[in-house]
Amino acid sequence: MSDFSFSESQLQQLAAQVLDQARTQGATAADVEISESVGQNVSVRLGEVETIEYNRDKGVGVTVYLGQRKGHASTSDFSAQALADTVHAALAIARYTAEDPFAGLPDQAALATVFPDLDLFHPWDLSVEGAIELARDCEQAAREVDARIRNSDGGSLSTHASRWVYANSLGFSGGGSGTRYSLSAAVIAEEHGAMQRDYWYSATRDPADLESAASVGRKAGERTVRRLGARRCKTGEYPVLFEASVASSLLSHWVSAVSGSSLYRKSSFLLDSVGTQVFSPCVEIVEDPFLKKGLASGGFDAEGVATRRRDIVRAGVLDGYFLSSYSARKLGMVSTGNAGGPHNLLVKPTASFDALLAQLGTGVLVTELLGHGINLVTGDYSRGAAGFWVENGVIQYPVEEITVAGNLRDMFCDIVGIGDDVLTSSSRRVGSILIGKMTVAGE
Repeated sequence: MSDFSFSESQLQQLAAQVLDQARTQGATAADVEISESVGQNVSVRLGEVETIEYNRDKGVGVTVYLGQRKGHASTSDFSAQALADTVHAALAIARYTAEDPFAGLPDQAALATVFPDLDLFHPWDLSVEGAIELARDCEQAAREVDARIRNSDGGSLSTHASRWVYANSLGFSGGGSGTRYSLSAAVIAEEHGAMQRDYWYSATRDPADLESAASVGRKAGERTVRRLGARRCKTGEYPVLFEASVASSLLSHWVSAVSGSSLYRKSSFLLDSVGTQVFSPCVEIVEDPFLKKGLASGGFDAEGVATRRRDIVRAGVLDGYFLSSYSARKLGMVSTGNAGGPHNLLVKPTASFDALLAQLGTGVLVTELLGHGINLVTGDYSRGAAGFWVENGVIQYPVEEITVAGNLRDMFCDIVGIGDDVLTSSSRRVGSILIGKMTVAGE
């Protein structure tokens, strides 16, 4: 599966050619990212093969600077002439671009000099027949959970491997290889003419760490069947427990609000929030770029800036933003090594899921979110949801066609607890999140 056409050293040589061309053609500074990827995706439905897809991609992205004017161009042709033409195109764009006082390469002192082995590359010699069998087994396990599962959206197995090099005219050159695998199933159950759908998946760097096909399928089937008989609950203000599978979306909203582009555009409800209480005191969040086999691990960011492990939220207090070199300059700060986004985010659990359910008492357990009713400028939050009605800490019945609403600033500060049911199939590792009170609109 990971049969690359180019070695990392060959990609580095191509990157050096691009930078030489940029200097020769008059660029005052330049950087280049060059990559190759291969992958396979297989899906089955009702036991029959639906799709078999292969992909093999390669590309070069060149950014050049003429003083503080910037141009970018890309190509999938690695020939010497194509690389020279791509540099020429980037320079032509730069000549017609307005000067930006914040544009430019990162500070040289911030560039990575140490490149730890983060165990990201695990090639898997999996035939297409083997992939079909795993996808079929996964779907079959889901369909066998209950006789009321009468249809399916299928099972799928995806494999992906990539190799990349980033280099710039400051002398930095770094690269690596990585793999990513995912296995999933989604099925449909029917009872009394009403249908429900749910799914489950596993995603890892190492195929040995994937959940078994039987386990993924069984969870998909069980999650689907438990939704049968759903109804609406009464409108009111209740505690809301976001299951781990949807709790990471709350973390995503926070990341967006404290990322450089939102901050310098003043389109965030968390402006000037470093050093302030943005979460309840029970919340502790660590950013760890050096997590072995992590889905967002890396020794440097998309600009070559060294990454570092940091306690970004301590006792609910925000200790930093997510900044690239450009956004840092716009804000009068320094890069945090987050060009390309945050690295692995680890949220410290405070209790078991069952303990959170008991603490919730009477309210709603949310297992699915719908729509995009989030305003990052004000923090207003309103999303369609499905899940379960809970009384005295015990799940009573499934609910659907409800809306959960609040304000993210209030919601973050009203976090009562975080579960230890952490899912590892994401770069944002957080368990279920219990919020003390939200508005739930039902009937």
